[in-house]
Amino acid sequence: MKISARIASSRPLATTAMHGRVETLRNEGRPVIDFSIAISHFPAPRVVLDAVAGVIERQRTLPYTSVVGELRLRRHLLAKLRSENGLEADSGEIIVTNGAKQALYEALYVTSDPGDGVLIFKPHWPAYVATAQLLGLRPILADLPDEITEEGLAALEPARIVIINNPHNPTGKVYTRRELECIRDWVARTGARVIVDESYEHLVFEGRQTSLAALCDWRGIGVVTIFSASQSYAMMGWRIGFALAPAEVVQAMQTLQGPITAAAPHLSQVAADAAFASGASPAMLADYRARRDLAVDLFAGTPWIVMHAPDSGPYLWGDVRGLTLDSAGFAEALLEAKQVAVLPGEALGAPGFIRLGYISDDVATLRDGIRRIVEFGDAYAAKSKK
Repeated sequence: MKISARIASSRPLATTAMHGRVETLRNEGRPVIDFSIAISHFPAPRVVLDAVAGVIERQRTLPYTSVVGELRLRRHLLAKLRSENGLEADSGEIIVTNGAKQALYEALYVTSDPGDGVLIFKPHWPAYVATAQLLGLRPILADLPDEITEEGLAALEPARIVIINNPHNPTGKVYTRRELECIRDWVARTGARVIVDESYEHLVFEGRQTSLAALCDWRGIGVVTIFSASQSYAMMGWRIGFALAPAEVVQAMQTLQGPITAAAPHLSQVAADAAFASGASPAMLADYRARRDLAVDLFAGTPWIVMHAPDSGPYLWGDVRGLTLDSAGFAEALLEAKQVAVLPGEALGAPGFIRLGYISDDVATLRDGIRRIVEFGDAYAAKSKK
């Protein structure tokens, strides 16, 4: 059957493709350690499980809800935005989505036209570029600097939309207030719209996460802020998130979402209500911090990789440029030889790096996986010198 030109040249998202390969290998009986993605070893919060169990016990029928999400949930999300993010809004400025990816797709779809430029800092979450390309947009890739400055922003190519990931996947960067103010002033001058992905807002080890929308007239500038329960609440499989946007943008997103999926599932909305009301989990954050520090220590002294402790997030971002710029080849060979999956930097716009999710499985598996990577890299380095 003929496949449409819209999709024929596209490829599966790198993160999901690698995770799918791991599942295939595991189904074949190969004991692969999967660092290519971050799936928490924590369960969803008890308040979430109890809330969902209570609804299942009490209700025989789970209803459709409004496409934008139940009004009760959206009102509770307003309280979360007010208390945690310093944002004032009303219920018509929130749309509940099937995770951050749906919110991203819809926000890009309704605020752009084919051919528009989208500024994306690299390394980047693969979905940013993939989604822009699916919509016929023109990704403008720029290196993410150590510090965002007015001079650096002024040198960038103008774009219709700017995507900001704060906290940042994969580097763990947490934008400072001053950096966000620079971005605010820059987009106000250029007229660019902004999509801010704050999916990792509760996984901050160093510094403090600030919402760009809290520092500006987000309605006037046109800021869409995306939130997700997946990482902040260990709810990857629940597929639930929401976006805050000007009312006209939310209305347009609703028009798009209606014929695609309609509302997010009722039970996932119940779960989201409980999760976003519960706030950050100090126990989970402490566990992740300990794992982060352990993983960085296990790589310390390895000459072919530079591994800094990230300020946030569930990933390590390893610099292997001293060994190879072909991190895709490195990752393929590692998977075959040592049965450890990592995400190569090419998938995130940065060859010569690898991304490791360190929050899955138990600590023994984390240790074993890093041991295998170090052994493989040492052998790779020795072979390269011959």
